[in-house]
Amino acid sequence: MTRLKYVMIAVAFASFSFFQFVILRLANQAGRGFLENSQQELVYYFIQVFVILGFFAHALMYRILKESRIYGIISLAAAVLCFFGSELMLFWSEDSAVYLLVTGATVFLLGFIGGAAYLKTAFLIADGKKSGLSIGIGYAAAVAIQYVFQLRWTLKPMVSILLAAACAGLCLLFHTKKEEGSSEKPSVSRRGIVCTLIITFALLIFVSYFNSYIHHLQVASGYTGLNAYSWPRLLMIPGVILFGFISDIKGGKYLPISTLCMAVFALLNTVLAGKETYLLSMCLFYLALSAEVLYYIVVFMRLARSSKHPALVAPAGRVLDSTAVLLSFLFSFSTMPPALFLVIDIVSLGAVIVAMAVNGDFNFSPAAVEPDKKEFDIEALRELYGLTPTEFKVFRELVETEDKQNAIAAKLGISVNTLRHHITSIYRKTETQTRSGLNKLIK
Repeated sequence: MTRLKYVMIAVAFASFSFFQFVILRLANQAGRGFLENSQQELVYYFIQVFVILGFFAHALMYRILKESRIYGIISLAAAVLCFFGSELMLFWSEDSAVYLLVTGATVFLLGFIGGAAYLKTAFLIADGKKSGLSIGIGYAAAVAIQYVFQLRWTLKPMVSILLAAACAGLCLLFHTKKEEGSSEKPSVSRRGIVCTLIITFALLIFVSYFNSYIHHLQVASGYTGLNAYSWPRLLMIPGVILFGFISDIKGGKYLPISTLCMAVFALLNTVLAGKETYLLSMCLFYLALSAEVLYYIVVFMRLARSSKHPALVAPAGRVLDSTAVLLSFLFSFSTMPPALFLVIDIVSLGAVIVAMAVNGDFNFSPAAVEPDKKEFDIEALRELYGLTPTEFKVFRELVETEDKQNAIAAKLGISVNTLRHHITSIYRKTETQTRSGLNKLIK
């Protein structure tokens, strides 16, 4: 993967995440002064439904159009319309029916462009190296920017400019064409996807109920000056970068166990220390949330590239995130005793442990951490490193013959200079420097 792709991944996630933070917070204001209080409280849950519908609408469109020109045009148009919708929400009065209508359309488009952004990023990931760190840096940048501005009235013009920049970043991503020959053949097991779905949803349930439990601690401890957007949220910045870095070690093998350990540590601290360490509990909550977010983004994205339905798999974690929010509507947190929150958290972590065990996430043998490259045939190496058809022909000549460059160029019907250009590209993509290095990839 080239440095440009690393940068593009970071920009893509910074752009979409900032869009997401701003639009969902603006959407939470929809209906104030227009709807009755009981109705206005339901607005945020309906918003999550529209976001989910947007993700599925994108998956359906991708299934029909694939990577056609029409697909690219629609994705670009959706990003631009989402930007204009967010601008209206930013400056329009929320106590009107127009604001409600604009909110519904904008959050639907948010889900749509989210599906496109996750899918495009999944295709940008060639070999998985450093991709998690790029995602973490992008997400951290969005958190930092969102925290600084906080949608204050006096800063609305600046937020508007940042939304325009985010729209431009997404349009650049959607305009990027998938490299020919860079998609993988479906090879992900159904068990792997199902286990990841269970792990992600259980982790989402855990952080949701854990957040509500430490809110009880806040009330009991007498702290009133902190909320969800106070300074502890800034811990997500180093958190997502740290777990993004972990996700790049040994192909992400240590990410599941690291995420689980962070959740267990946060829960144990809260149970053993109680209300006296409310501030520490809030800090650990945001670190656990960072681990969980990076887990579902990175793992589903890597599964998507080799699944039969990449447009469904890539954003699956984000869809489950909105689904977990809807679950909180069915079970009112305010009427539940704190002890029940702990029971639900413990059960959720139990489900995570079982699903990780079934998925082989606790297997750290050398064969599991560093898969034997003998398992890959030469065609799989083409997919793994994102070689173009011509580069793959050159690659085969380099590893299957001992011909000199002049002979290879003549056989392929290209000039020696063109051949050398392809060889340089192959070395860059495979992170090798010599012909013998290429041969080691298939041994």
